Order: sequence, then C-alpha cells, then structure tokens
Amino acid sequence: MSEVGTAVSVPSRLELRGITKRFPGVLANDAVSVKVQPGEIHALLGENGAGKSTLVKIIYGVLHADEGEIFWDGKPVHIADPHAARALGIGMVFQHFSLFESMTVLENVALGVDGATDMKALSARVREVSHAYGLPLEPSRAVHTLSVGERQRIEIVRCLLQSPRLLIMDEPTSVLTPQEVEKLFETLRQLAAEGCSILYISHKLHEIKALCDRATILRGGKVVAECDPKLETAKSMAQLMIGAEIRTLARREAGAGTGKPRLVVEGLDLPSEEPHGVDLKRIGFEVRAGEIFGIAGVAGNGQNELLMALSGERIAPHDNAVLIDGRPAGRLDAAKRRALGLCCVPEERNGHAAVPEMSLVENGVLSGHERMGLVAGGILRLQKARDFAARIVREFDVRTPGVDTLARSLSGGNLQKFVVGREILQNPGVLVVSQPTWGVDAGAAAAIHQALLTLAGNGAAVLVISQDLDELLMLTNRLAVINVGVLSDPLPTASASVEEIGLLMGGLHGMGGADTNHGGLAHVA
Repeated sequence: MSEVGTAVSVPSRLELRGITKRFPGVLANDAVSVKVQPGEIHALLGENGAGKSTLVKIIYGVLHADEGEIFWDGKPVHIADPHAARALGIGMVFQHFSLFESMTVLENVALGVDGATDMKALSARVREVSHAYGLPLEPSRAVHTLSVGERQRIEIVRCLLQSPRLLIMDEPTSVLTPQEVEKLFETLRQLAAEGCSILYISHKLHEIKALCDRATILRGGKVVAECDPKLETAKSMAQLMIGAEIRTLARREAGAGTGKPRLVVEGLDLPSEEPHGVDLKRIGFEVRAGEIFGIAGVAGNGQNELLMALSGERIAPHDNAVLIDGRPAGRLDAAKRRALGLCCVPEERNGHAAVPEMSLVENGVLSGHERMGLVAGGILRLQKARDFAARIVREFDVRTPGVDTLARSLSGGNLQKFVVGREILQNPGVLVVSQPTWGVDAGAAAAIHQALLTLAGNGAAVLVISQDLDELLMLTNRLAVINVGVLSDPLPTASASVEEIGLLMGGLHGMGGADTNHGGLAHVA
C-alpha cells in the first residue's frame, strides 16, 4: 500500500459525503460516505443490487445524486458528465460496456479519449498499451464481431490511455488467465505506487484480498462496514456483504457422471461467419448424464462460436456433429434442439440471452414457450407465463419490483440469475451455459452453482464454459481448454492445477495429454 494517503495533511483524492440516489420504487444509495486516498487501491463490495454501480456512475458523471456532496482533492466539485469526470482525471471501466457495435475498436477508443484526432498515432498507442498489459486488441476490428471479454478489453485500454488519477474498475478480470490477472495486478500496484487511486469492484473476493488496501461494503444501498481485506477471509467478507451465512460448496468428486452420454460432439469443423472470428477445428467431446464438463479459455478463442454451434444458432456441416441423447442434431435449428432437451445460456445476457426492452414475463416466454407450455394454439397463456416468471424470481432470488419490470432495469447480476433460472427450471436433459456467474455476487454465485449441481445430480448433462478457473475447478468432473478454436483433450478436474490450465489458456500447447488426433493443442501456432 502506498504511504502517501496516510499523511494527515494530504486530502483524500475522492470523498463522498451522504450520497443518496432514488429511482422509482428503489433507494439505490442511502447516505453513502466513502473516502479514497491517493495511491490507495480501495475495494467497493456488495451483493447484486447493493448500489455499487449507481455509486460509481455518480462519481463518473453518468448519474447525479439527489443529495450529498463530492470532494476531489479536498475541494467540493460538481461532476456534470463523463467529460467533466475525465477532465478531473477519473477513468472508468464499466461492467456493461459503453460501446458502439457498428464501429471499430479504434473508433470506440477515440470517442472516449478527449482530444484524439490523429487516428494513426492513436492506433499505435492502442496496440502498444493493449499488448503491454496483456489485453491484445486489433484496432481495425468491428466491435460487433468481438466476444464479451474482448469488449471489456476495449474499456480497460481506453482508460489506461488517459493516465487517470482515479481509475474505477468494475469486474475487470473476468476475461483473463491467472497469469494475466497477476500481470494486471502488477500494473495496478505500480499505478498506485505512482499516486493513482483505484476504486475496484469485484465479486472475486480472493482478488480483493490479494490486491486491495481497504474495502467499503454496501448492503441495501447503505455502507454497512469497512475493513482491511488482508485481515479478512473471503467468507467473512461475503457474509458482511449479504448479512447471512454463506454455504460453501465442496469440489466435485472425479468419479461422478458415469451415466450414458447425453451430449456428444464429434468432428465439428465450423468456419467463423466473421472475418476476424475464430474457426472451430475438429471439436470433439462428450458429456454424460450426471456430469458437469467444463471448458476453459481466454475470451475470443472460439467460446461464442462453440455455444452457437451447440445451441443451433449455427448449423453444423453434418447431422452427427452434435448428438443429443443419441439423436443427430447437427443440422437442426435452435427450436428443434430445445425440443430434444437442450437449453442454453449465452454469455451476453443483454441482447442475446434477454431482450432489454421486454418484461421479465416476456423474456420468460422467449425460450420457455414450448417446454413450459406457455403457448397453446398460437395464443399466449398469460397467467401461466406470469407464474413461470414469478417462479424464476422466487426460486433464484431475483431482486426486482415485479415480473412486469423491463429486463434492462435489473442489475447485471439479477438479470443473470433470471436467465440462468429460466433455463434450469425448464428441466433440460442437456444444459450449455457460458459464464454462469459473470458479474454476480458471492451469494448468487453459490445459488447458481448449487442449481447446476442439483440439475446434474438429477441426471442432466451440464456443459459450463467459463473463464473463472475457481468455478470450473469446484463444479466440474472433467474439463478441457479451448485455444484458437481447438479443444484440448479432457483433464480429470481432481488432478488439474490452476497453473497448468492457465498455461493452456495462454497458448502453451501440448499439455494435459493433448494430441493432434483428438483436437489437442500440440501443433497449434
């Protein structure tokens, strides 16, 4: 921790006094007071809906407080908009991205860098900074061709280009390997040593312990505690966030999942539809009844392409490329695969898994209309649809005023709980889920994990695609790593190490028993 902020004569870099923000039916921030010192890495913790995102949007000028004051370097300020925030030296990496999909990476960066006019020079800086921090970006790529993880890299690099005095980071490591996380942490520690303050939001509490000097904990919009993360355990911080005991899940036994194969993928070759996308090459694996099979990998290595090939959004070259309970499904569309018992949760909850401008009832109907009997003779059975949405909200503890609420009004974690619940409650024989707990708090993550374990325990085959290695190591029986569209041979999770998987994710091939005959990584450049 930098010692700059400990001197009494040095004012806080940022001080919030009594910040209050109301929305219809919701008190998002209730008299919140926080101080962030120069050179301090300060964690902001809280469960989904605790008010973290609202608070940092007020700091960045996206929202304005109804009551309270903001002080910058000891002087009162009014942050009218993000331009004013950047003028002060505040940079922010949003959890939900502020990007234009039809524009390139470079154009999006330019929009967020005040005074950027020399595009050639800016392109060179983007390449330099992105590679220096282990977040590679191609400036000419269109944003709509990028995965969620790659879009997050744009936000991080755009902030770092501005040499901020306060850097706000909202879930910045969900796309990184363990080695890349440590490299980012080294960068953040160096920035802090040079006097930059960092306000860090993450649900990965082991990261908070490793990185942060101090933590402010929100619950229900109020500050309920401050602590030194290094003196706490991840469990104790989670309990402060939630105000209740957290149930911990044990790592799965390697011998589980010995039933019949329910999802079989064999010889799946599928070129990407995008110029800069990832081609799937010789993908092959099986997931058995009662098994949770994991796929690890750095964002942008073919995860989205694989999910779309499994869900039926992309049609495979031949019928037998995908088998669902022994029935050829490679040439079937998404609706027909869902009828066979396959449900999917894509990684992008806003726009892909859910339609932001639709209500929760309508979003429940989108994927559950057939399996849950919500439509009869072409007519929506509205009460049954409302009951289904209400059941999701109740069983997955979705914090919302009601089922008629628009999806876009939910916090990211609550929308994630709704989407995951919608698919699990359809009782699929095969569930494919990508980034199941991205951006959700410890309590919600535990609930989602338990639901996946219960589903597998009831005989379903569950495929989890995730960049969270702790999640995969805890949940899965076996796992493989996808790298540039090629899948390694499966590893028994019980004998896999974070270091080994991290190296595979980073492109060090030939580990984990991979070979060229079974989709291994040994010869991939």
